[in-house]
Amino acid sequence: MAKKSVKKPLSQRTSLRTHRQVFALNDEENKALNRYIEKYKVQNKSKFIRETLMFAVIRKMEEDHPTLFD
Repeated sequence: MAKKSVKKPLSQRTSLRTHRQVFALNDEENKALNRYIEKYKVQNKSKFIRETLMFAVIRKMEEDHPTLFD
């Protein structure tokens, strides 16, 4: 049987999101994002954007890490 995850109250979390980032989309970008969210039934838009962005950032940083032999 799978364990049920129990969410901690906000006051006990160690990784609070306190740094707000704001960006703008043009009409076509916004339409594309909304189509994707509707098609794939994304439940949480901000979580989706945050995870997608951070995935791209971390992947790029891993690709660009210094290597000893190139």
